[in-house]
Amino acid sequence: MTKRPKPASTRSPSMLVDLIQLRFLPGSTESDNQQLYRLLRDAILGEELPHGLRLPSSRQLAAELGIARNTVIHVYERLAAEGYVSAGVGRGTFVSDTRPDRIPHPAATRETAPVPASRHASGVSQRGAALMARAGAGERQWGAFMPGVPEVRAFPARTWMRLQNRHWRRPPPDLLSYGVGLGYPPLRAALADYLRSSRGVLCDPEQIVITSGTHTALQLIGLMLCDPGARAWVEDPGYWGVHSVWRANGIETVPVPVDDEGLDVDRGEGRPRLVFVSPSHQYPLGSVMSLARRRQLLAYASHHGAWIVEDDYDSEFRYGRPPLPSLQGLDTDGRVLYLGTFSKVMFPGLRLSYMVVPAPLVDAFRVGLSEVYRGGQSLTQAVLADFIVDGHFVSHIRRMRNLYAARREALLSAIATGFGDSLPIHDGSAGLHLVLGLPGRDDRAIARDALGHGIITRALSRYYRAPASSASGLLLGYSHVDEDEISRHFATLAGCIADAPG
Repeated sequence: MTKRPKPASTRSPSMLVDLIQLRFLPGSTESDNQQLYRLLRDAILGEELPHGLRLPSSRQLAAELGIARNTVIHVYERLAAEGYVSAGVGRGTFVSDTRPDRIPHPAATRETAPVPASRHASGVSQRGAALMARAGAGERQWGAFMPGVPEVRAFPARTWMRLQNRHWRRPPPDLLSYGVGLGYPPLRAALADYLRSSRGVLCDPEQIVITSGTHTALQLIGLMLCDPGARAWVEDPGYWGVHSVWRANGIETVPVPVDDEGLDVDRGEGRPRLVFVSPSHQYPLGSVMSLARRRQLLAYASHHGAWIVEDDYDSEFRYGRPPLPSLQGLDTDGRVLYLGTFSKVMFPGLRLSYMVVPAPLVDAFRVGLSEVYRGGQSLTQAVLADFIVDGHFVSHIRRMRNLYAARREALLSAIATGFGDSLPIHDGSAGLHLVLGLPGRDDRAIARDALGHGIITRALSRYYRAPASSASGLLLGYSHVDEDEISRHFATLAGCIADAPG
């Protein structure tokens, strides 16, 4: 590298002292040492102090700023060690030339594709831009009537803390290290017992994979079972997160209409590698997939070699009707991957979910989980295993089922008071939310207006990917709203609906 000649600086050491004095704040919460270092470093990087400029002596600068000389000496030494200045005994301290000789540019080739202007401006990839354009996650996750949020205030925190403290008294090293395998074995064994008895899932503990949320499970499924360009059928309307995760992994998601019997297999386009369904409580409309439609879907998957991803996200909460067995329990050909989560039955911040995979896929998913995600949260998994084995998990579900049933009835009563039976209601007598239909009205505009009045809801039309078939409505979550507050909050929402054109 050719040395540049030092420019003749127009700034004298005394002028530099004046500059620093203007910016140095005596008595600041920032230490004198750190403040002086920051001021000099930033001035050098901003080229306010040009290279070649001689800095004032440590004695002069300390006297002018009213700080210890050792502080200035220490700052000069630090700047020299980091390459901002050069110093020598008897010759003074000078600002170094830190500018690059040139900014390298890649050689232009005829094969190089032009970068879209939008990416030049933001730096976001095309996949990232597509993700941002169809983002579904909201910034607010608590308040009437945010859907999909459980009543976390009723969680038995003291019981959980007691179980957690039991493990923290003398935690084994393996619970504090990287996770290995498919998850904490006692938790997987407890889950297998629970799923067999409550959901009719046919599985052994070895088939259960513990993940840090449903999105992680979806990513792992896409990675291990699909190549880029593969096709996946997804319910329409359906859960936005499936589209976000799979499209980000190069999978083409194809919306398939849903009717009162669930996903309409006959209306699916192309041959899919994956089929995503929520058969026990379709999200968001709440319909239950009929037995005939379940058998049709299983036969289709077996014949065409497709994998069915069954999302059983809130099946624990049914009101006035017995729970339905899982689709996985009807599968005789090993084509169903069953997803479950603790976010709805416990609290979302736990970030633990699970899936049951067919036995032939176990080894592949073990390697995929370890290589890409490394597992983890082993101590939390151990606490959760105790929570289930000791009976607290089932007891909590029963308490919450009764609580949610009362709140659902309160919301239905408020709707009847405000609108009678003039608006359709979809909920399937299950889950944590219901859908209030709004035929002929702009549900997105109503949702925005409601948010301005402190009411959080989601427009049903946002859950459709085929605009021509979209319906208007609002998703109303009732599980985390106090029963005696529901009528007041709904009255506010009813005012927004009544004021909307339609």
